[in-house]
Amino acid sequence: MTRHYICKYESPLGKMTLASDGEALTGVWFDGQKYYASSLSECAEEAVVPVLEQTVEWLDCYFSGGMPHFMPALRLCGSPFRLAVWRLLQMIPYGAVVTYGDLAKELARLSGVRTMSAQAIGGAVGHNPVSILVPCHRVVGCDGSLTGYAGGLTRKAELLQLEGTDPLRVLERRRAECLIRQD
Repeated sequence: MTRHYICKYESPLGKMTLASDGEALTGVWFDGQKYYASSLSECAEEAVVPVLEQTVEWLDCYFSGGMPHFMPALRLCGSPFRLAVWRLLQMIPYGAVVTYGDLAKELARLSGVRTMSAQAIGGAVGHNPVSILVPCHRVVGCDGSLTGYAGGLTRKAELLQLEGTDPLRVLERRRAECLIRQD
């Protein structure tokens, strides 16, 4: 049986729980969020192992307004579909946003299928066990609206603001670029 370790983190947006299997980060949740610690064993031991120390360092940098230039080792567990969606989340750059539809189109392209459900993508995004580091907060509705963040929409807005992102402005600029390319 895999041992799990947890430590608590005090973020500017509320208390968080960080989890590890001793080698890689397996979870980052705002305490009390939807799907809180869903992948965590009940017998997790409170301890600070190296990967959790690295995660604290990453979060300290991030919450101080910096863009961390390293990533703690991650071990994400889920269905092949969820893992594919979470890989796409990891490719969204700091300060950028994409829509659920964008992710659906990209995963369909990568999977060699014609279409993919944006709602199914949303379900996988919502079950992301590693908040912030796997940046599910950077996914917005097709009109730029803030939708579906397990940590709460207020936190999603604050995380995007911390990154200097205005989702509506970013999407308007992307749409304008698409129109220019079509001409």
